[in-house]
Amino acid sequence: MRIVLMGMPGVGKGTQAVQLRDHLAVAHVSTGDILREAVKAGSDLGRQVKGVLEAGALVPDQLMGNLIGERLRQEDAREGFILDGFPRTVDQVAILDGVLERLGVALDAAILLEAPEELVVERLSGRRVCPKCGAVYHVAARPPKSAGTCDGCGTALVQRPDDTEKVIRDRLDVYRKQTHPIAEAYESRGLLRRFDGTGTPQAIFERLKTGLEQA
Repeated sequence: MRIVLMGMPGVGKGTQAVQLRDHLAVAHVSTGDILREAVKAGSDLGRQVKGVLEAGALVPDQLMGNLIGERLRQEDAREGFILDGFPRTVDQVAILDGVLERLGVALDAAILLEAPEELVVERLSGRRVCPKCGAVYHVAARPPKSAGTCDGCGTALVQRPDDTEKVIRDRLDVYRKQTHPIAEAYESRGLLRRFDGTGTPQAIFERLKTGLEQA
């Protein structure tokens, strides 16, 4: 299957992408991974990306489209993929259309994971990380044994700047404005599949699996 996976920050896209990858035996294509790998490889596209990132700018849509096209030509993506993080705008929907047309393939579904905003704010604002070893905790869902201290190395845990409630709500506002027209575009083609993103990761995965099988 060839799937676009969408959902607000904190809804669990990454976790579900990995489970779907294993279940469907397809590639998990993450835009973040693509950018890091392109820079590391030092290809022509990678050098362009490095220059953009070092300048603190956003990667232009067309460059991102070229990177996506290059990634989807790789062997592991030929039989299917889960595209995570692209498209993020209506313009990028058109760019992806062009990439897929050149590859001679088409999307099977655009999955939209949905959850109440307050739940997402609670998930993200409760996250705490260890600045030394990188371990991740949650004040409610996965608290450390000793409050505010990493179980592994004893370092004081911190809240990332982008996990504060104000920043999270700003990100969600941007997400809503960008994603609504994308969802409409795929819904008009009969490709959009909406799924409840609340509950345990396994419960969400079971919904996805059943829904895709029925589709």
